[in-house]
Amino acid sequence: MKRCEWANKEHQHDYHDSEWGVPVHDDRLLFEFLILEGAQAGLSWDTILKKREHYRKVYDGFDAKKIARYTQRKVDKLLADPGIVRNRLKVAASIGNAKAFLAVCEQFGSFDSYIWSFVGGKTKKNRFKSLKEIPATTEQSDAMSKDLKKRGFKFVGSTICYAYMQAVGMVNDHEVGCYRYKQVLATGR
Repeated sequence: MKRCEWANKEHQHDYHDSEWGVPVHDDRLLFEFLILEGAQAGLSWDTILKKREHYRKVYDGFDAKKIARYTQRKVDKLLADPGIVRNRLKVAASIGNAKAFLAVCEQFGSFDSYIWSFVGGKTKKNRFKSLKEIPATTEQSDAMSKDLKKRGFKFVGSTICYAYMQAVGMVNDHEVGCYRYKQVLATGR
């Protein structure tokens, strides 16, 4: 069974086969991916994928309301935890992003409504044959990054936004030869 080139390690297969590129419309999961993509900045996704379950545990299941209320004591505890990326700026950004996320939800009714507006509410269906054809950024990720930053989000550069769009199925960047390409295509909204 042929997978996308990037999914070349055994522990990546489940994520690739069941989650990556599948359209996400659940606000909690959209927030989780936003925080994890920010944590990944400068690192490999593989590093974050290995730490994901621990992130869920120490970040209260990615409950934005709880994260928005984190105290300095909680921040110190996170920064001492080897199970996550212990970067002071990234931890601070996760708390600030929780607050910004809640403000967006209040304004738009849901984060889903807001974030999917950057692709017109449906998955953009790409037809890339290899990993090297896939761009690092697009016009949509540029616009998303600019708007998120304007709303106070951090660690949301255009490259991070495009990786986020791939992860949550806003774009289908499974390579056309990958067995998941057509399956994910059928799930698009």
